Amino acid sequence: MTSRFRQRLDSALERYLPERRIFLRSDSETRFIRLKPSSQLLAASGCAVVVGWAVVATAILAMDSIGSGNFRDQAERDLAIYQERLSALAEERNTRAREALDAQERFASALEQVSVMQGELLSSEERNRELAKGIDVIQSTLRTAMKERDAAREDALQLQASLTGESGAEAVAALPAETAATLELVSEALADTARERDDIHTAAADALGHAQDLSHKLRLMEDKNDLIFRQLEEAMAVSVEPLDKMFRSAGVDPDTVLDQVRRGYSGQGGPLTPITFSTMGEAPGADEARANKILDKLDRLNLYRIAAEKLPFATPVASSYRFTSPFGYRRDPKTGARRMHSGVDFAAGHGTPLHATADGTVVFAGWQSGYGRLVKIRHQFGIETRYAHMSKIRVKVGDKVSRGDRIGDMGASGRVTGVHLHYEVHVNGRPVNPMSYIKAARDVF
Repeated sequence: MTSRFRQRLDSALERYLPERRIFLRSDSETRFIRLKPSSQLLAASGCAVVVGWAVVATAILAMDSIGSGNFRDQAERDLAIYQERLSALAEERNTRAREALDAQERFASALEQVSVMQGELLSSEERNRELAKGIDVIQSTLRTAMKERDAAREDALQLQASLTGESGAEAVAALPAETAATLELVSEALADTARERDDIHTAAADALGHAQDLSHKLRLMEDKNDLIFRQLEEAMAVSVEPLDKMFRSAGVDPDTVLDQVRRGYSGQGGPLTPITFSTMGEAPGADEARANKILDKLDRLNLYRIAAEKLPFATPVASSYRFTSPFGYRRDPKTGARRMHSGVDFAAGHGTPLHATADGTVVFAGWQSGYGRLVKIRHQFGIETRYAHMSKIRVKVGDKVSRGDRIGDMGASGRVTGVHLHYEVHVNGRPVNPMSYIKAARDVF
């Protein structure tokens, strides 16, 4: 059946592909190969397939080359844009740092002025109290003198009534020597009392004028204090609000973190020692309350700075890098299956320095399956960071590291497809997205 079909095919193709013979001649004999039309068709089809495959493969390679060139150009443009963004963020961070330093300097200067004005205010209050006491003494003396004057007048009237019927000269001549002396003493006392009364009125007028001057100075000092307090309150708001926003953006409760820092930094004489103003046993006034609020915000700012050093608000790669894989579910580059990616990947050159993102203690430094050369750093507040696939580890277990310390070099150890850093952040043993910390700090540091 097959032979018959082949004969029919050869007959049909004979018109277009006539039978051909290829002769092979040697010294002793001559042979030939018969190429039937079906064989020629099969050979031509094979050649066409090979040529088509070559054309398609060449086109695919050309398109891939063009696409990879465009991808490299796009990657270079993205890298340039990202570097510009990093430069802008660094400049903004430096600006924020300078503003914070300026605010601290203004606060220190203003606090010194507040202390000086507080001393002046206490001195003026003391002078007011002394003047009030002096006025009370003068008024008491004046009342006593007026009583003595009234008593002397009554004595004189009684004496004059007892001498009725006699002439003035004869009465005076008839008075005993003791009575004459008494009259003279009374006259001198009245004259002294009148002088003291005039002096007291003059002193009282002077004291009233001085009190008015002190009241005017006190109002000026209160206005100046209010201006200083407003400037300090604005400076504290500018310094504290970005830090508060940074913690909340990272999903961290600021009050809980600050309470933990406060418990660890509560020694006497440290940054949390309470500062109060003396009020001479009286209830604190409005200025003291505002000053205490400012001091509370300054204390909160110091606590924020301490906490920020202990949380991973930094990027582990300081050099230029490419962000290659985010946190979350993705297609596994080895198997193609969908699986959880518990960190983020940063790609750069082999040997790129890697840095700790917060203060902490190294709890693991060695080889771990899948991670390759791995470093684990334990921080406060139940946070742990992991740095995987290193080419070289530069720390050991038990080392205390600070933010920015070099802990190793980027490599391709473990289960990888290329050189990169796999970076993880764990909170209470549960992996979280490290970019929430990195992005939250971009507008502050």
